[in-house]
Amino acid sequence: MIKKKKLPEATIPTSSMADIAFLLLIFFLVATVIDVDSGIGMTLPEFVDNPETVEVPKDRMAAVLINETGDVLLDGQPISLFQITNTLKPRIQSKIDLPNNKKLIVSIKTDRKTEYNAYIQALDQVKVAYFEVRDEYSNSKFGKKFSDLEDGSIEQNEVKDAIPIIISIAEPEKVK
Repeated sequence: MIKKKKLPEATIPTSSMADIAFLLLIFFLVATVIDVDSGIGMTLPEFVDNPETVEVPKDRMAAVLINETGDVLLDGQPISLFQITNTLKPRIQSKIDLPNNKKLIVSIKTDRKTEYNAYIQALDQVKVAYFEVRDEYSNSKFGKKFSDLEDGSIEQNEVKDAIPIIISIAEPEKVK
């Protein structure tokens, strides 16, 4: 009798499969970009134990109030979110030639249930008003936009002194 030779079964070598899996895992860990929200870039004031209370005249204040439904009041008058910039610009410009302790202070106050998006949009509109006034002032004085001035230059510091961005973020009211 003739014995038949057994054909070896087809197999896939798996000895290096773990190495390949780890290489793929490392590749995806290194190549993946994780989006991290950085938050709002704001410089907060230093802590003071016994703060001095100072009365601010009403003509120096611009109070932006946002309720829980996103309705906005600017100095008690209803206004659209997107009208804040055009309404604040003339008030900021009128304070340019005054000393620093007479500049406009914009106070933003929200309800605790106000949507974050409405708050951010209002804050952005206020900042845009300041930036546009700075650009116009810089352009008239130095022939360049504020952003085109060299960082830390005398011109840029002069514009910052003439138009400081003073925004007060007021504590939201407690909701019962």
